[in-house]
Amino acid sequence: MISRRDFLRGVSGAFAAAGAIHPLLTWAADDSPVVVPGEEGLIVRSARFLDLEMPPEFVDSWITPVPHFFVRNHMHEPSTLDAATWELRISGEVEKPLTLNFADLLRMQPHTVTNTLECAGNGRAFQRPRVPGVQWQRGAVGTGRFSGPRLRELLRRAGVKPTGKHVMFHGLDEVPGKVPPFIRSIPIEKANDEDTLIAMRMNGAELTRHHGFPARALVPGWIGAASCKWLSEIKVLDKEFDGNFMKPGYRYPNHPLKLGDPLNVDDSHPLTALNVKSVIASPTDDWTSQSRTVKIHGAAWAGEADIVKVEVSTDSGASWQAAQLGRDRAKYAWRFWSHSWKAPQAGDYTILSRATDSQGRVQPETADWNPSGYLYNAFDQVKVHVAT
Repeated sequence: MISRRDFLRGVSGAFAAAGAIHPLLTWAADDSPVVVPGEEGLIVRSARFLDLEMPPEFVDSWITPVPHFFVRNHMHEPSTLDAATWELRISGEVEKPLTLNFADLLRMQPHTVTNTLECAGNGRAFQRPRVPGVQWQRGAVGTGRFSGPRLRELLRRAGVKPTGKHVMFHGLDEVPGKVPPFIRSIPIEKANDEDTLIAMRMNGAELTRHHGFPARALVPGWIGAASCKWLSEIKVLDKEFDGNFMKPGYRYPNHPLKLGDPLNVDDSHPLTALNVKSVIASPTDDWTSQSRTVKIHGAAWAGEADIVKVEVSTDSGASWQAAQLGRDRAKYAWRFWSHSWKAPQAGDYTILSRATDSQGRVQPETADWNPSGYLYNAFDQVKVHVAT
């Protein structure tokens, strides 16, 4: 694996030469001068539409502190957010359209869900051949405790008609120029799940601006794009929303593609639940150990499934050893894992991790190809040097 700085320089040059960089995206290297107050230490992946990545060494707390939690924006964040004037409209295939304010939602019974939120493009930087998009490496992921009323309670009050099949989310993102608005929809079955929320709190505190204040959707176990921020409208539809960020965006091929093949949008489906995946938090890539005894640890998650096993290889995949799973667990949350290894001698080593979930899915050596780099989940790997 190459360093983050070298990779980003290379990928920016490659995309620029090919004319493939989207004009609305910029990717920053390690030495970016951009500093976001309250988010110090995060990697700036896009400075125009703020995209911030958590370095892997920050994966050291089962509940990710808000200042370490990645930020993904598809548009500009709203310039004005005032809980006193904010409203949430519920319309479409309902008997009684509603308009609720912040106080109305606060009066509703809250429900709390611990959820690992991951951007569908997390790991895209490692896809080969390279693909365009925000060049996330390992850290477009985090686990938080989200609280707020259940979405199904809002839908119950509005009275969903039999024709209601999908639920659309629209936020207050500020859309530049002719860019299509960021609108997503989920099936009515997921909307009515007891753990799907209109989240108003994160880790016990009011949502911050970067994470969707005053309220956001929380669709647990699914890609982060489903959990739209700064909600202003919920609309019940008779079919899946037909818009740019549902089709052609955020789609996955129905059948395996050959390396480098384009996506046939008509032979694809919307991204929903996350894949099985693990990351190594420590040691970090290109790390040098002054001791032959090395503590390896990280996290693994699987969307709506449970992690049942994590294995570690210290010989480039020739053999595998079971890691110890952490005690903290929740239905949609990652499991921490650890493994103590003693290097047989000084030298260079490649450490790999792979996870297995309760659905029988095993993290693969090579991720399935798709031209947007979605759901990348190949073995994680770091290279280390043992000095003595």
